[in-house]
Amino acid sequence: MDNPPFSLLMRDPRLLLAFGFGSGLSPIVPGTMGTLVAVPLFWLMAPLAMPYYLALVLTAALVGIYLCGYASKKLGVHDHKGIVWDEFVGLWITMIAVPLSWQTLTAGFVLFRIFDMAKPWPISWVDRKVHGGFGIMVDDVMAGIAAAVILQLLLAYGML
Repeated sequence: MDNPPFSLLMRDPRLLLAFGFGSGLSPIVPGTMGTLVAVPLFWLMAPLAMPYYLALVLTAALVGIYLCGYASKKLGVHDHKGIVWDEFVGLWITMIAVPLSWQTLTAGFVLFRIFDMAKPWPISWVDRKVHGGFGIMVDDVMAGIAAAVILQLLLAYGML
């Protein structure tokens, strides 16, 4: 299925969220566009104390399982390219416990996009084998964790 019309997203808040407020409708690199839309939301979340940040990310991931599953069923396409809520959560996971600067945000953004697009093993295996809303979310959660590990290593070794 092609992208649903924006008017459908506006009539269904669950689709609007799953499609990243419309960013997933981008005809080019919708996942990257969705991740870009997640950036200003991250800037709002970044000042939160760590327990609150983690609770918000966990809640977003759990809600994402529902949203992505709902959108997938509604559109009749497993992991439609326009479903980008998982990219939001993946970026937010990447940025856990990272000091906020344009350098760290840029590095986190790029690392997450690399892991999300390249899908190295075991992310690729999970992407192929796990379905439904959980399947849509879990590969991006894994990409976020992988990106977070690399980002933390870059910080620990003074490369950022």
